[in-house]
Amino acid sequence: MAEHGLVIIGASQAGVQLAVSLRALGYQEPITLLGEENHRPYQRPALSKEFLQGSVTKESLIYRTQEYWDSHDIDLVKNERIVRVDKGEDGSGVAHARSGATFPFGRLALTVGARARRLRVEGSDLPGVLSLRNADDALELKARVPAVSDVVVIGGGFIGLEAAASLHKMGKRVTLLEEGPRLVGRAVGQRTSEYLFEHHSERGIEILLAAQADRIVAKGDSVGGVEVDGRVIPADLVLVGVGVIPNTELAESIGLECDNGVRVDEFAVASDGVTIAVGDCANLPNPVPDAPPGDRVRFESVNNAIEQAKVAAYMITGRKEEYAGIPWFWSNQGELKLQIAGLSAGHDRTVVRHDETKGKFSVLYYRGDRVIAADCINNPLDFMAVKSALANRAAIPHDQAADPAVALKAITRVPELSTTTRNEPQ
Repeated sequence: MAEHGLVIIGASQAGVQLAVSLRALGYQEPITLLGEENHRPYQRPALSKEFLQGSVTKESLIYRTQEYWDSHDIDLVKNERIVRVDKGEDGSGVAHARSGATFPFGRLALTVGARARRLRVEGSDLPGVLSLRNADDALELKARVPAVSDVVVIGGGFIGLEAAASLHKMGKRVTLLEEGPRLVGRAVGQRTSEYLFEHHSERGIEILLAAQADRIVAKGDSVGGVEVDGRVIPADLVLVGVGVIPNTELAESIGLECDNGVRVDEFAVASDGVTIAVGDCANLPNPVPDAPPGDRVRFESVNNAIEQAKVAAYMITGRKEEYAGIPWFWSNQGELKLQIAGLSAGHDRTVVRHDETKGKFSVLYYRGDRVIAADCINNPLDFMAVKSALANRAAIPHDQAADPAVALKAITRVPELSTTTRNEPQ
Protein backbone atom coordinates (compact mmCIF):
# COMPACT_ATOMS: atom_id res chain seq x y z
CA MET A 1 0.00 0.00 0.00
CA ALA A 2 2.85 2.38 0.74
CA GLU A 3 4.00 2.19 -2.86
CA HIS A 4 0.86 3.50 -4.50
CA GLY A 5 -1.32 4.61 -1.58
CA LEU A 6 -5.05 5.22 -1.91
CA VAL A 7 -6.98 5.91 -5.09
CA ILE A 8 -10.42 7.45 -4.57
CA ILE A 9 -12.70 7.10 -7.60
CA GLY A 10 -15.25 9.90 -7.46
CA ALA A 11 -14.54 13.56 -6.66
CA SER A 12 -17.86 13.82 -4.82
CA GLN A 13 -18.71 15.17 -1.37
CA ALA A 14 -17.81 11.73 0.00
CA GLY A 15 -14.55 11.53 -1.94
CA VAL A 16 -13.47 15.01 -0.90
CA GLN A 17 -14.33 14.36 2.75
CA LEU A 18 -12.45 11.06 2.75
CA ALA A 19 -9.28 12.68 1.40
CA VAL A 20 -9.54 15.67 3.76
CA SER A 21 -10.23 13.50 6.82
CA LEU A 22 -7.32 11.17 6.06
CA ARG A 23 -4.87 14.07 5.98
CA ALA A 24 -6.40 15.48 9.18
CA LEU A 25 -5.78 12.10 10.85
CA GLY A 26 -2.13 12.11 9.80
CA TYR A 27 -2.35 9.65 6.91
CA GLN A 28 0.87 10.13 4.93
CA GLU A 29 0.55 7.73 2.01
CA PRO A 30 -0.20 9.07 -1.51
CA ILE A 31 -3.83 10.02 -2.19
CA THR A 32 -5.21 10.32 -5.71
CA LEU A 33 -8.72 11.76 -6.08
CA LEU A 34 -10.20 11.00 -9.51
CA GLY A 35 -13.15 12.95 -10.94
CA GLU A 36 -14.83 12.22 -14.25
CA GLU A 37 -16.13 15.78 -14.65
CA ASN A 38 -13.97 18.58 -16.00
CA HIS A 39 -14.66 20.64 -12.87
CA ARG A 40 -12.99 20.93 -9.52
CA PRO A 41 -15.04 19.19 -6.78
CA TYR A 42 -18.12 21.26 -5.98
CA GLN A 43 -21.25 21.36 -3.83
CA ARG A 44 -24.32 19.86 -5.50
CA PRO A 45 -27.28 20.92 -3.28
CA ALA A 46 -27.24 24.53 -4.51
CA LEU A 47 -27.57 23.52 -8.18
CA SER A 48 -31.38 23.36 -8.03
CA LYS A 49 -31.72 26.50 -5.93
CA GLU A 50 -29.19 29.30 -5.45
CA PHE A 51 -27.09 28.53 -8.54
CA LEU A 52 -30.12 28.18 -10.79
CA GLN A 53 -31.52 31.48 -9.50
CA GLY A 54 -28.17 33.23 -9.93
CA SER A 55 -27.65 34.13 -6.28
CA VAL A 56 -24.35 32.20 -6.10
CA THR A 57 -21.56 31.75 -8.65
CA LYS A 58 -19.81 28.62 -9.89
CA GLU A 59 -16.67 29.54 -7.97
CA SER A 60 -18.53 29.81 -4.67
CA LEU A 61 -19.56 26.15 -4.95
CA ILE A 62 -15.99 24.84 -5.16
CA TYR A 63 -15.00 22.86 -2.06
CA ARG A 64 -11.28 23.59 -1.88
CA THR A 65 -8.74 25.67 -3.72
CA GLN A 66 -6.02 24.08 -5.82
CA GLU A 67 -3.57 25.42 -3.23
CA TYR A 68 -5.25 23.21 -0.62
CA TRP A 69 -4.85 20.06 -2.71
CA ASP A 70 -1.24 20.91 -3.49
CA SER A 71 -0.27 21.79 0.08
CA HIS A 72 -1.85 18.58 1.43
CA ASP A 73 -0.24 16.41 -1.24
CA ILE A 74 -3.55 15.19 -2.67
CA ASP A 75 -3.37 14.54 -6.40
CA LEU A 76 -6.68 15.85 -7.78
CA VAL A 77 -7.27 14.55 -11.31
CA LYS A 78 -10.20 15.92 -13.35
CA ASN A 79 -11.88 14.65 -16.50
CA GLU A 80 -10.86 11.01 -16.13
CA ARG A 81 -13.63 8.42 -16.29
CA ILE A 82 -12.56 5.05 -14.91
CA VAL A 83 -13.86 2.25 -17.10
CA ARG A 84 -12.03 -0.78 -15.70
CA VAL A 85 -10.34 -1.82 -12.47
CA ASP A 86 -7.89 -4.70 -12.10
CA LYS A 87 -7.63 -5.67 -8.43
CA GLY A 88 -5.71 -8.39 -6.65
CA GLU A 89 -6.74 -10.33 -3.56
CA ASP A 90 -4.71 -8.01 -1.32
CA GLY A 91 -6.79 -5.03 -2.48
CA SER A 92 -4.11 -3.44 -4.66
CA GLY A 93 -4.45 -2.96 -8.39
CA VAL A 94 -4.76 -0.53 -11.26
CA ALA A 95 -7.63 1.73 -12.34
CA HIS A 96 -7.90 2.25 -16.11
CA ALA A 97 -9.38 5.47 -17.51
CA ARG A 98 -11.21 5.92 -20.78
CA SER A 99 -8.36 8.19 -21.91
CA GLY A 100 -5.88 5.33 -21.54
CA ALA A 101 -4.34 6.72 -18.35
CA THR A 102 -3.69 4.25 -15.54
CA PHE A 103 -3.72 4.80 -11.79
CA PRO A 104 -2.09 2.10 -9.62
CA PHE A 105 -3.27 1.80 -6.03
CA GLY A 106 -2.51 -0.03 -2.84
CA ARG A 107 -6.10 0.38 -1.72
CA LEU A 108 -9.24 1.51 -3.51
CA ALA A 109 -12.12 3.71 -2.38
CA LEU A 110 -15.35 4.07 -4.37
CA THR A 111 -17.18 7.35 -3.91
CA VAL A 112 -18.87 7.21 -7.30
CA GLY A 113 -22.32 8.40 -6.21
CA ALA A 114 -25.43 7.86 -8.28
CA ARG A 115 -26.80 8.94 -11.64
CA ALA A 116 -30.15 10.42 -12.57
CA ARG A 117 -32.79 7.87 -13.49
CA ARG A 118 -33.93 8.37 -17.08
CA LEU A 119 -37.52 8.75 -18.17
CA ARG A 120 -38.53 5.93 -20.53
CA VAL A 121 -41.23 7.51 -22.68
CA GLU A 122 -41.49 8.67 -26.27
CA GLY A 123 -39.76 12.01 -26.77
CA SER A 124 -37.56 11.79 -23.67
CA ASP A 125 -34.48 12.34 -25.82
CA LEU A 126 -35.73 15.63 -27.33
CA PRO A 127 -33.64 18.80 -26.86
CA GLY A 128 -35.01 20.66 -23.86
CA VAL A 129 -35.68 17.51 -21.81
CA LEU A 130 -33.15 17.75 -18.99
CA SER A 131 -32.17 16.18 -15.70
CA LEU A 132 -30.36 17.93 -12.86
CA ARG A 133 -27.64 15.90 -11.20
CA ASN A 134 -24.30 17.56 -11.92
CA ALA A 135 -22.71 20.88 -12.85
CA ASP A 136 -23.03 20.38 -16.60
CA ASP A 137 -26.75 19.64 -16.16
CA ALA A 138 -27.13 22.83 -14.13
CA LEU A 139 -25.21 24.92 -16.65
CA GLU A 140 -27.40 23.71 -19.51
CA LEU A 141 -30.58 24.29 -17.53
CA LYS A 142 -29.48 27.77 -16.52
CA ALA A 143 -28.59 28.65 -20.12
CA ARG A 144 -32.04 27.57 -21.40
CA VAL A 145 -34.19 29.15 -18.69
CA PRO A 146 -34.20 32.78 -19.95
CA ALA A 147 -35.81 31.76 -23.24
CA VAL A 148 -38.62 29.61 -21.81
CA SER A 149 -42.05 30.42 -20.40
CA ASP A 150 -43.64 27.05 -19.65
CA VAL A 151 -41.86 24.36 -17.67
CA VAL A 152 -43.03 20.87 -16.76
CA VAL A 153 -41.21 19.20 -13.89
CA ILE A 154 -41.62 15.43 -13.78
CA GLY A 155 -41.09 14.07 -10.28
CA GLY A 156 -42.30 15.37 -6.92
CA GLY A 157 -39.26 14.54 -4.82
CA PHE A 158 -36.74 16.97 -3.36
CA ILE A 159 -35.06 17.89 -6.65
CA GLY A 160 -38.38 18.33 -8.45
CA LEU A 161 -39.87 20.57 -5.77
CA GLU A 162 -36.69 22.59 -5.29
CA ALA A 163 -36.34 23.24 -9.01
CA ALA A 164 -40.05 23.92 -9.44
CA ALA A 165 -39.98 26.52 -6.66
CA SER A 166 -36.85 28.13 -8.13
CA LEU A 167 -38.27 28.27 -11.66
CA HIS A 168 -41.58 29.65 -10.43
CA LYS A 169 -39.72 32.33 -8.50
CA MET A 170 -37.95 33.21 -11.76
CA GLY A 171 -41.31 33.93 -13.40
CA LYS A 172 -41.95 30.66 -15.23
CA ARG A 173 -45.29 28.89 -15.46
CA VAL A 174 -44.57 25.57 -13.77
CA THR A 175 -46.53 22.33 -13.79
CA LEU A 176 -45.27 19.47 -11.65
CA LEU A 177 -46.22 15.85 -12.30
CA GLU A 178 -45.92 13.20 -9.60
CA GLU A 179 -46.94 9.65 -10.48
CA GLY A 180 -47.38 8.68 -6.83
CA PRO A 181 -50.30 9.63 -4.58
CA ARG A 182 -48.36 12.35 -2.73
CA LEU A 183 -45.25 14.51 -2.81
CA VAL A 184 -41.90 13.30 -1.46
CA GLY A 185 -43.49 9.99 -0.57
CA ARG A 186 -40.20 8.23 0.17
CA ALA A 187 -38.95 10.80 2.67
CA VAL A 188 -41.83 12.44 4.58
CA GLY A 189 -45.18 11.47 6.05
CA GLN A 190 -48.69 12.14 4.82
CA ARG A 191 -49.27 15.38 6.74
CA THR A 192 -46.00 16.89 5.55
CA SER A 193 -46.81 15.91 1.96
CA GLU A 194 -50.17 17.64 2.26
CA TYR A 195 -48.56 20.78 3.67
CA LEU A 196 -46.07 20.95 0.80
CA PHE A 197 -48.83 20.39 -1.76
CA GLU A 198 -51.00 23.17 -0.34
CA HIS A 199 -48.12 25.63 -0.01
CA HIS A 200 -46.77 25.25 -3.54
CA SER A 201 -50.24 25.08 -5.10
CA GLU A 202 -51.34 28.28 -3.38
CA ARG A 203 -48.32 30.07 -4.83
CA GLY A 204 -49.15 29.13 -8.39
CA ILE A 205 -47.41 25.84 -9.17
CA GLU A 206 -49.86 23.41 -10.74
CA ILE A 207 -49.29 20.02 -9.12
CA LEU A 208 -50.83 16.87 -10.59
CA LEU A 209 -50.69 13.78 -8.39
CA ALA A 210 -51.09 10.22 -9.68
CA ALA A 211 -50.07 11.71 -13.03
CA GLN A 212 -47.77 9.91 -15.41
CA ALA A 213 -46.22 11.39 -18.53
CA ASP A 214 -47.44 9.29 -21.46
CA ARG A 215 -45.15 10.97 -23.97
CA ILE A 216 -43.20 14.14 -24.57
CA VAL A 217 -44.43 16.08 -27.56
CA ALA A 218 -42.12 17.82 -30.00
CA LYS A 219 -42.48 21.35 -31.30
CA GLY A 220 -40.19 21.77 -34.27
CA ASP A 221 -36.84 20.26 -33.29
CA SER A 222 -37.31 20.72 -29.55
CA VAL A 223 -39.75 19.92 -26.78
CA GLY A 224 -43.24 21.41 -26.96
CA GLY A 225 -45.29 19.72 -24.28
CA VAL A 226 -46.03 16.69 -22.13
CA GLU A 227 -49.08 14.50 -22.72
CA VAL A 228 -50.86 13.27 -19.60
CA ASP A 229 -54.16 11.36 -19.87
CA GLY A 230 -54.87 12.88 -23.27
CA ARG A 231 -54.07 16.43 -22.16
CA VAL A 232 -50.98 18.12 -23.59
CA ILE A 233 -49.39 20.47 -21.09
CA PRO A 234 -47.35 23.17 -22.89
CA ALA A 235 -43.62 23.02 -22.12
CA ASP A 236 -40.65 24.87 -23.54
CA LEU A 237 -38.54 22.87 -21.10
CA VAL A 238 -39.05 19.57 -19.26
CA LEU A 239 -37.04 18.80 -16.15
CA VAL A 240 -36.97 15.15 -15.10
CA GLY A 241 -36.34 14.31 -11.45
CA VAL A 242 -37.53 10.75 -10.93
CA GLY A 243 -34.81 9.47 -8.62
CA VAL A 244 -31.31 8.12 -9.00
CA ILE A 245 -29.54 4.81 -9.59
CA PRO A 246 -26.40 4.05 -7.53
CA ASN A 247 -23.29 3.61 -9.66
CA THR A 248 -22.27 0.03 -8.88
CA GLU A 249 -20.83 -1.06 -12.23
CA LEU A 250 -17.16 -0.81 -11.20
CA ALA A 251 -17.88 -2.54 -7.88
CA GLU A 252 -19.69 -5.38 -9.61
CA SER A 253 -16.86 -5.78 -12.14
CA ILE A 254 -14.37 -6.50 -9.34
CA GLY A 255 -16.70 -8.93 -7.58
CA LEU A 256 -18.04 -6.79 -4.75
CA GLU A 257 -21.49 -7.58 -3.37
CA CYS A 258 -24.07 -5.05 -4.52
CA ASP A 259 -27.75 -4.60 -3.69
CA ASN A 260 -29.16 -1.12 -4.17
CA GLY A 261 -25.59 0.10 -3.81
CA VAL A 262 -22.26 -1.40 -2.80
CA ARG A 263 -22.81 -3.43 0.36
CA VAL A 264 -20.48 -2.29 3.14
CA ASP A 265 -20.17 -2.92 6.85
CA GLU A 266 -20.46 -0.36 9.65
CA PHE A 267 -16.88 0.74 8.91
CA ALA A 268 -17.55 1.41 5.18
CA VAL A 269 -15.62 -1.71 4.07
CA ALA A 270 -16.96 -3.68 1.11
CA SER A 271 -17.39 -7.46 0.87
CA ASP A 272 -13.75 -8.12 -0.12
CA GLY A 273 -12.63 -6.84 3.27
CA VAL A 274 -10.40 -4.14 1.78
CA THR A 275 -12.16 -1.81 -0.65
CA ILE A 276 -13.96 1.22 0.78
CA ALA A 277 -17.32 2.53 -0.49
CA VAL A 278 -18.83 5.75 0.80
CA GLY A 279 -21.74 8.07 0.05
CA ASP A 280 -24.70 7.71 -2.31
CA CYS A 281 -23.29 4.51 -3.84
CA ALA A 282 -23.00 2.66 -0.50
CA ASN A 283 -25.57 0.36 1.10
CA LEU A 284 -24.79 0.20 4.82
CA PRO A 285 -26.19 -1.22 8.05
CA ASN A 286 -28.83 1.13 9.44
CA PRO A 287 -26.85 3.40 11.81
CA VAL A 288 -29.86 4.51 13.85
CA PRO A 289 -29.69 3.30 17.46
CA ASP A 290 -31.97 0.29 18.04
CA ALA A 291 -32.55 -0.25 14.32
CA PRO A 292 -33.94 -3.72 13.47
CA PRO A 293 -31.16 -6.32 13.19
CA GLY A 294 -30.00 -6.73 9.62
CA ASP A 295 -31.75 -3.58 8.41
CA ARG A 296 -29.81 -1.81 5.66
CA VAL A 297 -30.15 1.62 4.08
CA ARG A 298 -28.69 3.75 1.32
CA PHE A 299 -28.72 7.46 2.09
CA GLU A 300 -28.55 10.27 -0.46
CA SER A 301 -27.45 13.14 1.76
CA VAL A 302 -24.54 15.43 2.43
CA ASN A 303 -24.56 14.51 6.11
CA ASN A 304 -24.21 10.80 5.38
CA ALA A 305 -21.41 11.39 2.88
CA ILE A 306 -19.46 13.39 5.45
CA GLU A 307 -20.01 11.13 8.46
CA GLN A 308 -19.46 7.86 6.60
CA ALA A 309 -16.29 9.25 5.02
CA LYS A 310 -14.94 10.07 8.48
CA VAL A 311 -15.64 6.50 9.60
CA ALA A 312 -13.83 5.21 6.51
CA ALA A 313 -10.87 7.47 7.25
CA TYR A 314 -10.64 6.04 10.75
CA MET A 315 -10.71 2.51 9.32
CA ILE A 316 -7.95 3.22 6.80
CA THR A 317 -5.73 4.68 9.52
CA GLY A 318 -6.23 1.64 11.75
CA ARG A 319 -8.89 2.88 14.13
CA LYS A 320 -12.38 1.39 14.18
CA GLU A 321 -15.17 3.89 14.79
CA GLU A 322 -18.52 2.31 14.00
CA TYR A 323 -20.92 4.44 11.99
CA ALA A 324 -23.78 4.99 14.41
CA GLY A 325 -25.49 8.31 13.95
CA ILE A 326 -28.77 10.08 13.40
CA PRO A 327 -29.58 10.61 9.73
CA TRP A 328 -30.75 14.09 8.84
CA PHE A 329 -31.71 15.77 5.60
CA TRP A 330 -32.82 19.14 4.31
CA SER A 331 -34.57 20.64 1.30
CA ASN A 332 -35.00 24.35 0.53
CA GLN A 333 -38.12 24.94 -1.57
CA GLY A 334 -38.68 28.63 -2.14
CA GLU A 335 -39.93 30.05 1.15
CA LEU A 336 -39.83 26.65 2.82
CA LYS A 337 -36.88 25.10 4.60
CA LEU A 338 -37.65 21.46 5.28
CA GLN A 339 -35.41 19.67 7.79
CA ILE A 340 -35.78 15.99 8.63
CA ALA A 341 -34.24 14.26 11.64
CA GLY A 342 -34.24 10.48 11.96
CA LEU A 343 -36.17 7.87 9.98
CA SER A 344 -39.95 7.70 10.36
CA ALA A 345 -40.37 4.12 9.05
CA GLY A 346 -42.22 1.99 11.57
CA HIS A 347 -43.93 4.82 13.44
CA ASP A 348 -47.33 4.22 15.02
CA ARG A 349 -48.19 7.72 16.18
CA THR A 350 -47.74 11.26 14.86
CA VAL A 351 -47.91 14.62 16.58
CA VAL A 352 -48.48 17.71 14.43
CA ARG A 353 -47.23 21.10 15.59
CA HIS A 354 -48.59 23.88 13.35
CA ASP A 355 -48.13 27.53 14.22
CA GLU A 356 -49.95 29.27 11.37
CA THR A 357 -49.16 32.80 12.59
CA LYS A 358 -45.40 32.13 12.46
CA GLY A 359 -45.49 29.83 9.43
CA LYS A 360 -43.96 26.92 11.34
CA PHE A 361 -44.96 23.30 10.84
CA SER A 362 -43.57 20.10 12.34
CA VAL A 363 -44.60 16.47 12.46
CA LEU A 364 -43.09 14.25 15.15
CA TYR A 365 -43.11 10.49 14.64
CA TYR A 366 -43.33 8.05 17.55
CA ARG A 367 -42.94 4.32 17.99
CA GLY A 368 -44.76 3.65 21.22
CA ASP A 369 -43.78 6.50 23.53
CA ARG A 370 -40.42 7.11 21.88
CA VAL A 371 -39.87 9.83 19.30
CA ILE A 372 -38.02 8.41 16.27
CA ALA A 373 -38.12 11.20 13.68
CA ALA A 374 -39.45 14.63 12.77
CA ASP A 375 -40.26 16.64 9.64
CA CYS A 376 -39.78 20.34 10.40
CA ILE A 377 -40.69 23.18 8.05
CA ASN A 378 -39.36 26.65 8.88
CA ASN A 379 -38.86 25.37 12.41
CA PRO A 380 -35.14 24.88 13.12
CA LEU A 381 -35.67 24.81 16.89
CA ASP A 382 -37.94 21.77 16.64
CA PHE A 383 -35.45 20.12 14.27
CA MET A 384 -32.51 20.68 16.61
CA ALA A 385 -34.49 19.51 19.63
CA VAL A 386 -35.55 16.24 18.00
CA LYS A 387 -32.12 15.64 16.48
CA SER A 388 -30.52 16.12 19.91
CA ALA A 389 -33.12 13.91 21.60
CA LEU A 390 -32.48 11.12 19.11
CA ALA A 391 -28.71 11.36 19.58
CA ASN A 392 -29.06 11.25 23.37
CA ARG A 393 -31.91 8.73 23.42
CA ALA A 394 -33.98 11.32 25.25
CA ALA A 395 -37.77 11.39 25.59
CA ILE A 396 -40.16 14.03 24.26
CA PRO A 397 -43.61 13.31 25.75
CA HIS A 398 -46.13 13.26 22.92
CA ASP A 399 -48.97 14.74 24.99
CA GLN A 400 -46.92 17.86 25.78
CA ALA A 401 -45.38 18.09 22.31
CA ALA A 402 -48.81 18.60 20.72
CA ASP A 403 -48.89 22.24 21.83
CA PRO A 404 -46.83 24.28 19.30
CA ALA A 405 -46.38 27.03 21.88
CA VAL A 406 -44.34 24.64 24.04
CA ALA A 407 -40.63 24.52 23.18
CA LEU A 408 -39.57 20.92 22.61
CA LYS A 409 -36.23 21.57 24.25
CA ALA A 410 -38.03 22.53 27.47
CA ILE A 411 -39.90 19.23 27.71
CA THR A 412 -37.09 16.92 26.58
CA ARG A 413 -36.13 14.41 29.25
CA VAL A 414 -32.45 13.66 28.85
CA PRO A 415 -30.97 10.57 30.53
CA GLU A 416 -27.62 10.70 32.28
CA LEU A 417 -25.02 11.01 29.52
CA SER A 418 -21.50 9.73 29.15
CA THR A 419 -18.81 12.40 29.03
CA THR A 420 -16.68 10.37 26.61
CA THR A 421 -15.66 12.29 23.50
CA ARG A 422 -13.59 11.44 20.47
CA ASN A 423 -11.15 13.35 18.34
CA GLU A 424 -13.00 14.05 15.09
CA PRO A 425 -11.20 14.56 11.79
CA GLN A 426 -12.07 17.75 9.95
